Amino acid sequence: MQVAPPSPFLRRLPPGVWVVLAWCGGMAFTFLLRLQLPGEWYPAARPAAQFFRWDGQVDMAVATALALAGGALLRRRPLWALVLLLAASALGTMPLGVAEIPLPQFLAAEVAVFFIAAGRPRATGVIAVLLALAVLGGYLAVRLICGWPITTSSETAVALTTVIAWLLGNSVRESREHAEELRVRAATQAVTDERLRIARELHDMVAHSIGVIALQAGAARRVIDTQPERARDALGEIETAGRQTLSGLRRMLGGLRGPEQGRTAPPVPLEPAHMEPGHPKPGHRESGHPELGHREPGLGLADLDRLAATITQAGVRVDVRRSGEPRPLPPEIDVSAYRIVQEAVTNVVRHAGTTSCRVSIGYRDDEVRIEVLDDGRGGDAEGGYGLIGMRERVGVLHGTFAAGPRPGGGFRVEARLPVPTGVR
Repeated sequence: MQVAPPSPFLRRLPPGVWVVLAWCGGMAFTFLLRLQLPGEWYPAARPAAQFFRWDGQVDMAVATALALAGGALLRRRPLWALVLLLAASALGTMPLGVAEIPLPQFLAAEVAVFFIAAGRPRATGVIAVLLALAVLGGYLAVRLICGWPITTSSETAVALTTVIAWLLGNSVRESREHAEELRVRAATQAVTDERLRIARELHDMVAHSIGVIALQAGAARRVIDTQPERARDALGEIETAGRQTLSGLRRMLGGLRGPEQGRTAPPVPLEPAHMEPGHPKPGHRESGHPELGHREPGLGLADLDRLAATITQAGVRVDVRRSGEPRPLPPEIDVSAYRIVQEAVTNVVRHAGTTSCRVSIGYRDDEVRIEVLDDGRGGDAEGGYGLIGMRERVGVLHGTFAAGPRPGGGFRVEARLPVPTGVR
């Protein structure tokens, strides 16, 4: 059985309208109880002598006016509105000739208690329910002082429904606060994750390029007098790496300032108008560095040979070995695997003090295994943002990561990235 959603009209009704409707419903029910309805031999409740007299009708009219005023005031001054509704309940009970405030006369006050507990701070809700219970108890106390009979059991039932109304409203308020807390926590976590992702991309981009530039600059300085051609080639590699890094940074900053791009003029290219043959042109997307939130075509493990050639030309020979059957990988796994190898090789160039390293890529049925080995000086497995970034990349993909000095000297980086079942 499918339940129809509530009408938009009903969802838009303010709390004060619900309070007034509750009062009108309670009054209608009170009159119906004191009339002989079709099929009844006698009314369900015996009307008091003043119920149909002018003084009783005046009391009912004044009580209704107080209830209407309370409903109108509920949104702005909830406790004062509740005072008016409680006064209306007590005044509307007098013409009935009963020994307690009946539930129909107190229904509007209970609705108000619910909305106050649901929409106001906890302290305001507690004051509201205590005030309502105090009026119920005070009404009985006045009757006892005057020597009139009371109906404790009926008034206890009314008090119980009042407490239930407060509990329901308090539960609604707590649920709303919890949902808001979860929303704020999720938004904060999303911002933190995005900052970490940007930090990883910037680190991978800049650290790798600066490492290559430093090696090429050192090589050019050593051979500039004896082998000017090699020095010229090294300077060309420096220029290319610098332009690619600037291009990647510009794209990443453009992604971060995306909403402002339409209101500002396009950035002026940093490259000069005249380019030497063989150098990338401005805007040419040859870099292996992705834009923010965008994956460039070809960036992945298929580019390892090109990466190895660049590092080898800079002075550290990279030996790439593959095992298993290479196959297409999901973009996030392919990019992360490439970045892990890139960062590990960059660390070899910058810190290992060696002339070679080995990169092993193992394709298995359920995972891709990456291993980078060198025989250099080793290092601290806990230090550096590069290792932190690699560990975070692997963690996001639910893989395993290990890095540390090798027993025989050198350093080892290993990552295992699980491949989804549908990708084989």
